[in-house]
Amino acid sequence: MSSLSPSLHLPCNSRNGFLGRTHGIRPRVFPAGRVGFVRTVVECKESRIGKQPIEVPSNVTLTLEEQFVKAKGPLGELSLSFPGDVKIVKEESGKLRVYKTAETKRANQMHGLFRTLTDNIIVGVSKGFDKKLQLVGVGYRAAVEGNDLVMNLGFSHPVRMAIPEGLAVKVEENTRIIVSGYDKSAIGQFAATIKKWRPPEPYKGKGIRYMDEVVRRKEGKAGKKK
Repeated sequence: MSSLSPSLHLPCNSRNGFLGRTHGIRPRVFPAGRVGFVRTVVECKESRIGKQPIEVPSNVTLTLEEQFVKAKGPLGELSLSFPGDVKIVKEESGKLRVYKTAETKRANQMHGLFRTLTDNIIVGVSKGFDKKLQLVGVGYRAAVEGNDLVMNLGFSHPVRMAIPEGLAVKVEENTRIIVSGYDKSAIGQFAATIKKWRPPEPYKGKGIRYMDEVVRRKEGKAGKKK
């Protein structure tokens, strides 16, 4: 029987070897009650953007109702609802400040986000925003016909897009499109929809790009060497 199980005749006892007794080492055993875990407290830092005050121009009328703010200016009217993680307060100086209502990770994220969104609606109704796009390509051109933006982008037919309400579109030199309005999110969405028809390709750079966009170019395939 012993010949069939050679593993039972190891020169060193596995238990003793594990505990280190064969080498004269005495392992230190801790009682179960003394073993514990160290808890680390994670502190959420205050957002650098969220703690900045918001200037309110004299031509903007604000309405604050708990977690709701509405801004009315010469260009239009916008409103914003705040989540329970943050709140907005109007100071005696007339400036607005966004504060956190809890010390959580989500509250820290909402702090900077809703400070930026609040500033966007105030700047939008007073000054407005714009987004510029450039058409690059032979035969690429655009024009405004009534309430539609018409673009020739190399397809068999022109692309016709209806201009959303509240936005204004102007074309300069047949290749430069300027989208303007008071709602920054609507401007960005419509500009992204325009660009989606012909994103710039990386070899020749043809397509629709933002004016401040840098298109990374790729080198074309080299010819076969003789």
